[in-house]
Amino acid sequence: MPRIRTKGRDSPAECVCARKEWVEGKPDPKHVSRSYVERQNLTMRMHIRRFTRLTNAFSKKVENHAYAVALHMMYYNFVRIHSALRMTPAMAAGVSDRLWEIGDIVKLVEDAEAKPGARGPYKNKELNPISYRQLVDVASLAD
Repeated sequence: MPRIRTKGRDSPAECVCARKEWVEGKPDPKHVSRSYVERQNLTMRMHIRRFTRLTNAFSKKVENHAYAVALHMMYYNFVRIHSALRMTPAMAAGVSDRLWEIGDIVKLVEDAEAKPGARGPYKNKELNPISYRQLVDVASLAD
């Protein structure tokens, strides 16, 4: 595991070692490029300010961070028209046949949330004998 040293709180980390590891599969060498991954990382950093540590939107909970990434990916793939494709990536891949709007994503989230079920029957609570006497006394005073 590489050790990371930092000079100060806001200083970038210095990587002191790196390892090369074999990844299984037989990718086409013509299409292997780190630039695709780096471009995606840059796009995510620019669109999701949670990846920038010194902002107000910094995620303290990993669940909130995962939700923010999921919303970004939905927007990026289904809502945003890419200039090179002249359509969304979802439309280009044949996953979607229409251009989505933000409202469609909101509806998807709302539909996925658990709806509250029907409440059970209420049980009549028996009155405490002392409080019942107090009610009778108050009622007799009102007459």
